[in-house]
Amino acid sequence: MVQTKRWNVQTNKMTISEAAALLKDGQTVAFPTETVYGLGADATNETAVSGIFEAKGRPEDNPLIAHVATKKQLTSLVSSLSPIAEKLIDAFTPGPITFVLPSNGTCAENVTAGLSTIGVRLPDHPVANKLLKECGIPIAAPSANVSGKPSPTTADHVWTDLNGKIAGLVDGGPTGVGVESTVIDCTQEIPIILRPGGITKEQLEQVVGKVMLDPALANVSEKPKAPGMKYRHYAPEVPMWLVEGSSEKMQEVINDQRVQQNRVGVMASTLTSHKLEADRIISLGVDIAEIAANLYDALREFKDGEIDLILCETFPETSIGEAVMNRLKKASTDYLKE
Repeated sequence: MVQTKRWNVQTNKMTISEAAALLKDGQTVAFPTETVYGLGADATNETAVSGIFEAKGRPEDNPLIAHVATKKQLTSLVSSLSPIAEKLIDAFTPGPITFVLPSNGTCAENVTAGLSTIGVRLPDHPVANKLLKECGIPIAAPSANVSGKPSPTTADHVWTDLNGKIAGLVDGGPTGVGVESTVIDCTQEIPIILRPGGITKEQLEQVVGKVMLDPALANVSEKPKAPGMKYRHYAPEVPMWLVEGSSEKMQEVINDQRVQQNRVGVMASTLTSHKLEADRIISLGVDIAEIAANLYDALREFKDGEIDLILCETFPETSIGEAVMNRLKKASTDYLKE
């Protein structure tokens, strides 16, 4: 067990330089991005990157994303950049999007999980940006949580999961988008979304025309090109069912489970949650952007021993709702459809 140092960027002026020094020394440090908190290590140092997998309990056949501060730094990690990739990078960076591009081998092999491609992104968060500039090296950074648990959107989430397992935690307050970056494969003639996220398919198509959704998103038999594609993710401590349909249907399921002596928790939009009665109800928000931002925090709120089953409303798979439903399907144990 290591002693984890925790800095608050609001009160400690040395936070960035101290955190950067640890990263350059091959240590693991968690820091905020605009999507979720990431667990960083020097992406060119195989031993340092191994520390990420060890702390998270994450399988090493799952590739990581290299975070960089500038487009120039991004291009230094890839062997080529297509005109379509250039357009997307110029339009959406810095921002919640990861580009899968041909790797030139600069990053350690355990970052790419042995693939010929690498995922790279420029985060749009002032703390992440300052830290990356101070380091001057690419930082591999998956979500800063125990593998399989809901991703962290606050420093306290990270502290709960990883205190004693990592060298440092930069507390930059709650994140914004709430779900991970969109991952888009730019190695094909038509770009392919491998993981829906903060940048939507509609936004991408406004810049480059046709964009495809990977039909293999749920195919665990293929070697993943992007994080979050192979294993069950985002799971709360107790089983969760997705319930499609009206609030009346949701209440019927709640009532049936309570007759069976199950304590039922509910996650739903503000509109729906006001119509329900259950043992515990968490309102996710009034619109899909707010629901995305609150999703992981809500998943962590339900504790084993307090609730036996979580029921969650389903949402239209348009805009960022596509990312929300992607995460909910991965976290759920059943899907009650109309």
